[in-house]
Amino acid sequence: MREFAGYQHGIDLGGWLSQCDHSQERYDTFITKDDLAVVKSWGLDHVRVPVDYNLVEDAEGNYKEEGFERLETVIGWCREYGLNMILDLHKTFGFSFDSGEHEFGFFENESYQERFYRLWEQFAKRFGKYSDHLAFELLNEVTEKRFSDEWNRISTVCIGKIRAYAPDIWILLGGYYNNSIESLPDLAMPVDDRIVYNFHCYEPLVFTHQGAHWVDGMNTEFRMPFDCTYGQYLEYSMKYLDCYRDLEETAFSGFDKEQMVGPRYFEKMVENAVRVAEERNVPLYCGEYGVIDRITPEDALRWYKMITACYDKFGIGRAAWTYREMDFGIVDARMDSVRDELVKLL
Repeated sequence: MREFAGYQHGIDLGGWLSQCDHSQERYDTFITKDDLAVVKSWGLDHVRVPVDYNLVEDAEGNYKEEGFERLETVIGWCREYGLNMILDLHKTFGFSFDSGEHEFGFFENESYQERFYRLWEQFAKRFGKYSDHLAFELLNEVTEKRFSDEWNRISTVCIGKIRAYAPDIWILLGGYYNNSIESLPDLAMPVDDRIVYNFHCYEPLVFTHQGAHWVDGMNTEFRMPFDCTYGQYLEYSMKYLDCYRDLEETAFSGFDKEQMVGPRYFEKMVENAVRVAEERNVPLYCGEYGVIDRITPEDALRWYKMITACYDKFGIGRAAWTYREMDFGIVDARMDSVRDELVKLL
């Protein structure tokens, strides 16, 4: 499988230019240039920077130069510290993975789609010249499977528009069910040799999102250790994840219920993704993976050890979610006892 060179070991800067109140204070203080120095000191090679359209567009679609200037500054910081960067459009007008953002209609509305194309043309015109250390991610976490065909059409059109200004920049493409591994076979075929297939992985979800109020069916008081049997993982998933209750096949199918969860779980999970990437000759990348801050640091470390060993085995580049706060922060004080060991795994 092709390697996504320069984007093997990274971290997300979530909550800075997206999923935020979009205030000047947030932009100025949540992440600073000093944080890029920290990321570099950890030995990582890139950052993924989620960006909402609100940074660079007003409600009517007029461009905000100060937003583009901020991105130019961030790209410069990365260049100064020898870090590559992924510019991830986390929210576009009319679509967000988070229904609480009240962005709807993108897949049905041609004018919203045209606005999406124009924004990517702006990014390509302004930043395509940085293709030696910058990559573009078209859209974060398409949600429903029914959007798959329309997303394939939209993404193919958008890539063509980007290529008019940035012919050699890497472009990341993910699919439905929030960039699930399952969606990768249904992605549009790569239109050129600078396309990367992108997935997100928070499995086993009942462990990584234990107690998360935004997960349907989850009890916010529920806690579990990482070291459990496959039978326990199945039991807890059926009890606390609405999405599991009607499944005949689950991620735990085929494993001995009395056996402790182990490396084979993660390897089995990514094998189909690796097969698709090899067949289509595209690099494979995991743009988000991580564990919620309800988990003990020691259990978080156990999970990171196992999943990153899988990524290393298959040569999958990745970025951990996330640097600070957002319920997953690696730099947060609670992770002090394991951080030195943890960052060596990222």
